[in-house]
Amino acid sequence: MADTIFGKIIRGDIPARIVHDDDRCLAFHDVAPQAPVHVLVIPKQPIPSLAATTADDRELLGHLVLVATNLARSLGLSDGYRLVVNCGPDGGQSVDHLHVHLLGGRRLGWPPG
Repeated sequence: MADTIFGKIIRGDIPARIVHDDDRCLAFHDVAPQAPVHVLVIPKQPIPSLAATTADDRELLGHLVLVATNLARSLGLSDGYRLVVNCGPDGGQSVDHLHVHLLGGRRLGWPPG
């Protein structure tokens, strides 16, 4: 897998506004937010996309969702929030490193795009 901007953020080569860091994932504010709260939760293990995951990744995937849920609570998103995983070019994925978008802080429309 090619190095991505997320790999550089994980290594500390590129600064980020980090809101969570543990042995399995990192979460930080998006530099181009699409909502008042827009945080990205990324695994430290480089996985190109959701389509590249296997049954062996189920614990990590659950961890990403739990981290995002806990962040939503700590960031005051009590009126609701959305978790989004874009997969592939047609799904809107722009960085080839699995990531979960946590969006909130305003009413979110549906359908999303």
